[in-house]
Amino acid sequence: MRDIFIEILTTIKHNRLRTALTGFSVAWGIFILIVLLGAGNGLINGVMGNRMKVLTNSMTVYGGETSKAYDGLGEGRSVELNDKDLAMTSKGFTANVDKVGAEIQKGGQTIAFGENYITGININGVYPNDVEINKRDMVCGRFLNPFDLDERRKSIVVSQGMAKELMPHAPLNLNGCTVKVGNLAFTVVGIYESEKNRMDNDAFIPFTTYRSIYNSGDKTGNIVFSFHGLKSEQENEGFETAYRARINRSHRAAPDDENAIWIWNRFTQDLQLNKATGFIHTALWIVGLFTLLSGIVGVSNIMLITVKERTHEFGIRKAIGAKPWSILRLIIIESIVITTFFGYIGMALGIAATQYMDATVGRTTVDNGLFSAKIFVNPTVDFGICVQATILMIVAGTIAGLIPARKAAKVRPIEALRTGN
Repeated sequence: MRDIFIEILTTIKHNRLRTALTGFSVAWGIFILIVLLGAGNGLINGVMGNRMKVLTNSMTVYGGETSKAYDGLGEGRSVELNDKDLAMTSKGFTANVDKVGAEIQKGGQTIAFGENYITGININGVYPNDVEINKRDMVCGRFLNPFDLDERRKSIVVSQGMAKELMPHAPLNLNGCTVKVGNLAFTVVGIYESEKNRMDNDAFIPFTTYRSIYNSGDKTGNIVFSFHGLKSEQENEGFETAYRARINRSHRAAPDDENAIWIWNRFTQDLQLNKATGFIHTALWIVGLFTLLSGIVGVSNIMLITVKERTHEFGIRKAIGAKPWSILRLIIIESIVITTFFGYIGMALGIAATQYMDATVGRTTVDNGLFSAKIFVNPTVDFGICVQATILMIVAGTIAGLIPARKAAKVRPIEALRTGN
């Protein structure tokens, strides 16, 4: 075996250009595959990581504007959701709907504590289920509860960022303190964690308290609810159609008017996002595999040329007693040595490139002052996939060498010697 490797090394030295071209085809195919998959993973991880943390099986319903005439009324009418719609959601769809709530907002408010104050705050009147649907993590205290709602308490939940502005030296100590919203005093009952990909200017008070302060009558703003039993996109679409028709009729709007109310279904959105990321991943794999295939074709062509150029040499070997198997073994081992060596070079360079992307682009954060997000996160490839791609190239290179090797082994010595003349 040692003699074979020495002979292969000698052959490689005598044919450096051919070996370099073969090696480049192998290394380039693996390198591009790893870089493409790494870049794709970085984009997908960025998109998935920047998703708002929300309960997947939940919906938010917004009032809209009619887009068609119905029941003697013209188009362009505003639809405002009200208590009747809230009750209908809670009692009319019990087969699927779980907890129902509402959210209504007033922006441009000021919160003050002592000499410190913050402007441009959104005061949101919400139900206790908001903390579950929007997955808010409490760092101190609690979120609003049913007692706050029933008793119309002046309780307020602020963000961690607001707490730092109002009490810079000990933000968490703001919990339990009294702050002023405009001219009204509220007790801080909880502080929720600020998220980089969410705006940090939302404060929450009980829905009933909001309505009594801001005189919103029977208007509910948006209706939010969690649901169960809707497992597929088709089932969700069926529910949305039935729900829209019922709410629309209560506002004398066409049952199929999709602009009268807007439904944000987080479940179908999540399904569509997963489909999109899956498509991107598949597309990158296809492009990468075609690149790998081009490397395989390159190796095959060069091996065919190599065997043809060495036909005379093989004829001499057979003439002096070499067995067909020895010639076959020589070509196969040479092919394995070249593809393995350059394959692992391509793998090492590909991994190095993804690590470089992670250290540079992967740490880039987009910050508009209100929230920040990373658009490229962990652009790396699992080491197992890198090894599998390399092994695939080695196997392909071996097969590429096997086909011309078998042909060379079957050539009669006299024919091989004539080829060299």
